[in-house]
Amino acid sequence: MRIGIVGGGQLARMLALAGIPLGIRFSVYDPAPDACASTVADLVNGDFDDLAALKAFAKQCDLVTFDFENVSAPALAELASRCPVRPPPLALSTSQDRLKEKALFAALGVPVAPHCAIPGDIPADFRFPAILKTTRFGYDGKGQIGVSSRDALDAAHAALRDVPCVLESKVAFERELSIIAVRSLSGDVRCYPLTENVHANGVLALSLAPARVTAALQKQAETIAVRVADALEYVGAFAIEFFDVGGQLVANEMAPRVHNSGHWTIEGAVTSQFENHIRAIAGLPTGDCSARGVSCMLNWVGALPDRATALAIPGAHWHDYGKQPRSGRKVGHMTVVAEHPAQLFERVREWLGMLGERGQALRESLDGFEAHWR
Repeated sequence: MRIGIVGGGQLARMLALAGIPLGIRFSVYDPAPDACASTVADLVNGDFDDLAALKAFAKQCDLVTFDFENVSAPALAELASRCPVRPPPLALSTSQDRLKEKALFAALGVPVAPHCAIPGDIPADFRFPAILKTTRFGYDGKGQIGVSSRDALDAAHAALRDVPCVLESKVAFERELSIIAVRSLSGDVRCYPLTENVHANGVLALSLAPARVTAALQKQAETIAVRVADALEYVGAFAIEFFDVGGQLVANEMAPRVHNSGHWTIEGAVTSQFENHIRAIAGLPTGDCSARGVSCMLNWVGALPDRATALAIPGAHWHDYGKQPRSGRKVGHMTVVAEHPAQLFERVREWLGMLGERGQALRESLDGFEAHWR
């Protein structure tokens, strides 16, 4: 079997690395001649909206998947008439439009932040401060601006080039959580433990798994994941990001793919999110999502720290994506695993202490994680 992946970034790379031991071969389609997944898969260069090139790519493959949202949903829908595309293009088109995504959540009874479309009427009871987000093509903190009051809205909208947006009231949350789930071809849904996340400048900085949550909160997240997956007739792995507001989950957004907050599953779960995605879309049985001990994933953005220093930490696992350093670019991650939380916090704190100022904010985040375990 050959699986084609539209997008050749680090997620495609990790998907291929997980699928190769299963006897599956991979091709990736990406505009960049140095796409990092090209070291583990055959690379085909082409624009994401070039339907003719995508059709030619799909002819080489038994099925097609994708590794990020900003690809053409109409093009993938066209490919779906020729070969299986999993997850379905409907999931992609829904997640690409924040208003459609929130409408889906609301229709399924999933709580969301108060919001409205811009341009459009703002409800009289709408509460500021808020965040103005482009309806489409925003991720990792891109395409969004804080809005302190109604008077500041016009300037914020102009800064986003007056494109269609959604205005969301800021939610007073206690922490950010995410759930990774996988739905098989037969409709079976498996869920990983909730993950607690900290973002810096809109980009994920740290993830801790399993999050310290009640069984009721875990069940709440799993129920939402099943509802969403079934509504979209989803196949593959996906993530839903939540705000924890007093023990009530408020959905932020969905990612119809493997997700940064699930990278810990490579070393920290019985079956990684990457292997489970490949199993699901290939029609194979999905694997156990249970955690092995506890894990902390640290994202490397811009440049990699010293590898040898990191690997001196017990339980450390290093992932270099093979990308050139660049400000704001995800270039790798490290996961530290341990048998119990106290051991994990000791190991991660030792590593962060070696980073000097760079590690200070992360140490503060770790303090917050640790507080939930006391």
